Amino acid sequence: QVQLVESGGGLVQAGGSLRLSCAASGRTFSSYTMGWFRQAAGKEREFLATIDWSGGRTYYADSVKGRFTISRDNAKNTVYLQMNSLKPEDTAVYSCAADTSWPTTLASYYDYWGQGTQVTVSS
Repeated sequence: QVQLVESGGGLVQAGGSLRLSCAASGRTFSSYTMGWFRQAAGKEREFLATIDWSGGRTYYADSVKGRFTISRDNAKNTVYLQMNSLKPEDTAVYSCAADTSWPTTLASYYDYWGQGTQVTVSS
């Protein structure tokens, strides 16, 4: 079992940056692939980025490639999403998730989810 808690969301102006954190409980965090997703109002959940258990492999959605960076610190049981050059269309609830396979871009494959954190980008 893994419990996930996101933080770091908020209101930011277009062009600004935010770093989201996802803290995990449980001794097996380092064995999980971690992913970030977002869901805007009235839209389907969207895959953003994933990182393997070691942090050595990452994969990004085209929509965020070059602007967002996923990373993890297994000693702190935390995965991060650094978001730069934010746009109003990045406004959404951002959630982290844990899975046992790699690579995993489909939300339905992830076993554990956090509650999400709101990111609002003003123009």
